[in-house]
Amino acid sequence: MLKHSTRRWLAGIGVAGALVAASATPASAEESGGEVFLFANSVLLAPGGAPKSVTLHAFTEAFPEDLTVTVDKSKVTGFADVSLTDTLPGCTDTASTITCKFKGEDVIDYLLDLTVEAKDSAAAGDKGDLTFTLATEGEESVSTTATVEIGEGIDLKAQESFAFSGAPGTSAKSPLGVTNIGKTTARDAVLFFAMTPGLVPAQRHSNCSYLFAFGTHFARCGMGEIAPGAVLQLGGSAALKIADDAWAPGEQYGVAVWFGSGDWAEFVAEFPVPAEEWEKGSGSALELVPAVTSAARGLKQVDTDPSNNATEISATVKGYQRADAAVTGAEVAGTVGRTVTAKVGFVNNGPAMINAYMPGEQTTAAQVTIPAGATVVAVPEQCAPVKGDDIGGFGEPGGRVYFCEWFDLLRKGDAAVLEFGLRIDKLSGAAGSVELLHFSLGEDDSPVADLNPKNDVAPFALKGASGGGGGDGDDPTLPITGDSTTLVTVVGGLLLLAGAAGYVVARRRRTRFVA
Repeated sequence: MLKHSTRRWLAGIGVAGALVAASATPASAEESGGEVFLFANSVLLAPGGAPKSVTLHAFTEAFPEDLTVTVDKSKVTGFADVSLTDTLPGCTDTASTITCKFKGEDVIDYLLDLTVEAKDSAAAGDKGDLTFTLATEGEESVSTTATVEIGEGIDLKAQESFAFSGAPGTSAKSPLGVTNIGKTTARDAVLFFAMTPGLVPAQRHSNCSYLFAFGTHFARCGMGEIAPGAVLQLGGSAALKIADDAWAPGEQYGVAVWFGSGDWAEFVAEFPVPAEEWEKGSGSALELVPAVTSAARGLKQVDTDPSNNATEISATVKGYQRADAAVTGAEVAGTVGRTVTAKVGFVNNGPAMINAYMPGEQTTAAQVTIPAGATVVAVPEQCAPVKGDDIGGFGEPGGRVYFCEWFDLLRKGDAAVLEFGLRIDKLSGAAGSVELLHFSLGEDDSPVADLNPKNDVAPFALKGASGGGGGDGDDPTLPITGDSTTLVTVVGGLLLLAGAAGYVVARRRRTRFVA
């Protein structure tokens, strides 16, 4: 059974996929005049298998005051049961339709979650669409569909866990096991890896493709057939590595999930990164031993019990390896009335990576104090104005002090560059500053000191310029350093440990300042 954190991690991938899919739904966009986008995922089921969820997402700038959502399930009721996952006020459920009335102010990104389960009488190949329609008074309705299909049931079971330990750079063989406990050969099985930034495949196999996105290492490997009763493991070339720049001491983790061919097609259809961005490996093939060479057939296959398909991977990183983040200040030139661009931020001097959003590791943010005499007219999307003990909206202009988060992983030499647009009102005011805030995710987002706190604060200043031109800030790779000051403690909700879900949630979180 997957741990709660792993289930949320994989669920986050689906959420990101829904966001991408919704933004690329031309029919919905045209029908609604570009105002509302609907998206609902399709599902592949097996008779006697686990139920699955179909979730209707709706994306718009502002929902209308009153809206009605109708689900036409008449085309699937012959082979599948469809019901509301949760009891919702304002919803009625009949044999062929579900109708829900909502107040727009109460609606979030998803409108409905349905539970769909194959009937015992269902046969492989049965297929139909659920049709979702959103209607509001005075506007043209918007519709989308989700396909429900019955596949051939299989049942793969993975070993529950795999763990190893070592210093950064350590590799360990990973003979992950899988068993076919069903009565049907699993054809074209896929093994999917998702791992935190400090854990990587030791080599790239020719039957696998690889991707780094959302702060997560992904790999997908075509593993061929697995016969009923087969007890197999990955061959001797399978190995995982603790990254050379992993934080130490620390923990890295991942998950390896086995998919039937149909389950994989369903999953990858919603994956939020195009297929062409995956990089195919060129080394020896990743094999299962002993090999299985049965003849393939054509029905789509769906795992009847997906709860036992995953191996949770953990790596304990030993030793001592941390990082130094150096601030980048700026001195921008211009004349009164001009708008200039100032680039500030920080650089990771290594040796360890930072901003992986892992518990116990260094996550660095910046507090930017705007020089007196300047008005902020353009703000990076990572920055929000400080308002007492709280913060305003990210990207909101007009502030005097900004809290800036950086959501991308920074390895040695990588820079976080924050561009502010400043209107110069006068040139005689006091300089501002850029101060780094280092913290570790946990119950209280506790402060962490990096390797060299002396380069954690730098001036942010204005100066006059001849000719009336504006100027950019200094090169972000050349920090202007000053004396260290007391770090501001950053307190916020506990983020997901890493990966896609963490990426999505991090961009939405609010952070409180404690004086």
